[in-house]
Amino acid sequence: MKQDDAYQNLKAKLSGDLFTENVQRIIYATDASSYREIPQAVCKPKNRDDIREIIRFARENGTSVIPRAAGTSLAGQIVGPGLVVDISKYMNKILEFNPEERWIWVEPGVNLAELNQFLAPHGLQFGPETSTANRCCIGGMVGNNSCGLHSLVYGSAREHLLEAECVLSDGSTVCFKALTSEEFRAKCEGDHSLLETQIYQNIYETLASEHNQQQIRQEFPDPKVKRRNNGYAIDVLLETDPFTGNGEKLNLCKLLAGSEGTLAFSTKLKLNLIPLPPSHRGLVCAHFASLKEAYRGNLIALKHGPTAIELMDDIIMNCTRENIEQRKNRFFISGEPAAMLMIEFACDTLEQLLQKAADLEADCRIEGIGYHFPLVQDDENIKKVWALRTAGLGVLSNIPGDKRSTTVIEDAAIAPEYLPDYMDELDRVLEKHQLSCVKYAHIATGEIHLRPLLNLKDQSDVDLYHTLAKDIAALVKKYRGSLSGEHGDGRLRGEFIPFMLGEHNYKLIKKLKKCWDPDNILNPGKIIDTPPITENLRFMVGQQRSFNTTMEFNMGENLLQAIERCNGSADCRKSVLIGGTMCPTFMATKDEDKTTRARANVLREFLTRSDKANPFDHEEIYQVMDLCLSCKACKAECPSNVDMAKFKAEFLQHYYEAHGIPLRTKLIANMPRLYKLGRTFRPLTNKVSNAAWFKKLIGFAPERQVPQLAKESLRKWYHKATQSNTQSIGKVYLFADEFTNENESDIGIKAILLLNKLGYEVVIPKHRESGRTFLSKGLVKTAREIARNNVEMLAGLISEKTPLVGIEPSALLTFRDEYPDLLEGDLKDKARELAKNSLLIDEFLAQQDEKGKIDKHRFTLKKVDIKLHGHCQQKAIASTAPTRRMLEIPSNYKVTEIQSGCCGMAGSFGYEKEHYELSMKIGEMVLFPAVREALPQEIIAAPGTSCRHHILEGTGREALHPIEILYNALK
Repeated sequence: MKQDDAYQNLKAKLSGDLFTENVQRIIYATDASSYREIPQAVCKPKNRDDIREIIRFARENGTSVIPRAAGTSLAGQIVGPGLVVDISKYMNKILEFNPEERWIWVEPGVNLAELNQFLAPHGLQFGPETSTANRCCIGGMVGNNSCGLHSLVYGSAREHLLEAECVLSDGSTVCFKALTSEEFRAKCEGDHSLLETQIYQNIYETLASEHNQQQIRQEFPDPKVKRRNNGYAIDVLLETDPFTGNGEKLNLCKLLAGSEGTLAFSTKLKLNLIPLPPSHRGLVCAHFASLKEAYRGNLIALKHGPTAIELMDDIIMNCTRENIEQRKNRFFISGEPAAMLMIEFACDTLEQLLQKAADLEADCRIEGIGYHFPLVQDDENIKKVWALRTAGLGVLSNIPGDKRSTTVIEDAAIAPEYLPDYMDELDRVLEKHQLSCVKYAHIATGEIHLRPLLNLKDQSDVDLYHTLAKDIAALVKKYRGSLSGEHGDGRLRGEFIPFMLGEHNYKLIKKLKKCWDPDNILNPGKIIDTPPITENLRFMVGQQRSFNTTMEFNMGENLLQAIERCNGSADCRKSVLIGGTMCPTFMATKDEDKTTRARANVLREFLTRSDKANPFDHEEIYQVMDLCLSCKACKAECPSNVDMAKFKAEFLQHYYEAHGIPLRTKLIANMPRLYKLGRTFRPLTNKVSNAAWFKKLIGFAPERQVPQLAKESLRKWYHKATQSNTQSIGKVYLFADEFTNENESDIGIKAILLLNKLGYEVVIPKHRESGRTFLSKGLVKTAREIARNNVEMLAGLISEKTPLVGIEPSALLTFRDEYPDLLEGDLKDKARELAKNSLLIDEFLAQQDEKGKIDKHRFTLKKVDIKLHGHCQQKAIASTAPTRRMLEIPSNYKVTEIQSGCCGMAGSFGYEKEHYELSMKIGEMVLFPAVREALPQEIIAAPGTSCRHHILEGTGREALHPIEILYNALK
């Protein structure tokens, strides 16, 4: 049977989804590691029966099964040529919970942060907490034996996995749990034809041998190393009652933890739960003049009973300066520390917390190390500190060029007392290879993530990649450390397991794998018989491809380098329960192909491997880009600052050059110009634009109401009006954007009248439309001409004293976001200066209020509650904080911000027939329910024009622009 026919037969037998098309296979060819391998197919199972059918299929067709959750693995654990099985979409339910006995049964696709949200009201949590908590899944954590921030006190997933229901490689179902010695013997003496019995017999034969025991204890990592994850955990099983008489029950769940899906496929997991930490928490953020001081400081801090100690070096701190999202999290940094330890204490009383912090600082100062020891206590500020540390992985991708911060030696763990000597030797190894290295993470448990800069497109660096891994493996073994502390062996470290554990022990775990998986169908090539670490790398050696682009990309990078910033860390897989804006299409669908990461993967694949003269000319790229809302959330929330909206615009420009520009695209892009023509026959224009036949003709959803032309444009009103202020305290230039000018001139009029009342002269200068409609539809060259014209017209007028003020965020923010990247030479410099003084009207009035220039007595004293939905581009490029401040200028106005992301309309996206259902689904995630729950007297505020339309159509409630609310508050 042909492969395609075989997969079609499998698809018919599954409750879940199966994909064999090229775009899905490309998307699942990588994880967060340096590896890439195109799978045969991708499956999203719904239940255990699907898993059993998949395993049967693999066994009968000679292929492999690659379990996958969120795809955040850093060692290539989920990369392979077989059938990728993504359990995150459907197998994500909480099944049974017992708060009294502190356990919970979950499916493997349950997200860690969502699980802990569920448990928090009961005063419980799942202890291991990785930096990827807001997107990682419990199944992946078990597969990697994840640890995380508090492993010093909570240990790893291995310590908290009580039972596991699994499908074995022969399709049989078993449940592994803790067994007494008698129960273990009974398992060994069971039906010898059963794979489960054979598994228990293999464990007994392996661990009952005195010679094997000696070899395991001699060669496996030092038990003092809390984070040990090399090979299979037979060293942990050895220290149980059947082999030592210590009363410790034997539980094969401890073997499954860290096995990377190579032994069995888990379908249900029973987890141990622990109480939430004491209420008084604080972080001592100890600043050090050198890394060596920080290593010594770690040993001092460990004596004071911390719950966590994390290291961050100056490279990471400097990287976070340029990240929009992380900049606000740097509030606790003083001076220019070379290293910082973030030392967490959790105490029952505030007095205990303050005493611990004081004692720690005193001991460090006695030793002459450290210069600043701020204690951060507020929960929100503590979250900001940890967010800065955990952002380390992504922000390292911001270093421009082809040299990237590379995972290769980042996961070794050493007993903490040996760490200073180990790091000293490691620095000498790096110096030998003329490398520098970022250093951060879990220093309390002897694990420092080390990420050297390497260019894996260069053969010499690929060779160095292997040499460095080998050198560090030898150093780790010298200190009896673990080459993998929490990130797993995968493709990256599996090659060195025979050396790390010794050939005798390697044969033992090879035999174990053969027993569990005789046909080698479960994630082969990981841990056992792993290929060299230089095979199947994501980048091609010698890859040198450049493109003529309309826009410029950050820090002199070309388009491909900007795309390659995406390292696969999957921050774009956050769920709606976790919050944030990125990525709304994933939040609504739970589909990987609708993530920012997927779009970057597909772009990179075709731009580097296409044989077409125009590598943008691929339907697969268009497919994944089509559902990008261009909300800009990734530019702010992605630690690597991946700007997918920008990539989409650039891609569409090239794609249309090959395929022509569709009629609807032309109409939407040129809407501002069509409005001017349509104004001559305004009643007819408004009637036709909402006629069913017209919407059908252009491909708009029949349910939508197309925005109407206002009776009078803002510019026409402005030229007739007489401004009322007699004593001007300032002058502003108002950008009459295409939406306010033509559709919502009443908002513009109120803005001018309000500014006049407050003492400001308002001038509408000569300018063109913003270009937003052209950018959103990929007509970038036209947008560039508009940008050039606007900069030439406005650059001489706009200054700090006479700023450009805008009402519609998507229009005004083009000056700050896209214009500098569209222009070159002197015009680029002028665009940058113009951007500095281009403000949303909310920002301008908030600034004036802060300076004391707004007379609050002009406003009502009436009490008003406002619910604010922030514009997604405003959140990404600017902030909603000025909007909140402006709305609270009236003394008794109170603003609550709705914790929504993109509304779902996203300009024209939600009007388009094929996108209507998804846009409504996005609106229903948070925004629409919050608006419906609002009391009738509460005002709904939304700065974005498309947001206001979406709210009205989705809920029946009218939302007002914040400037309307402030105008209405005038006495």
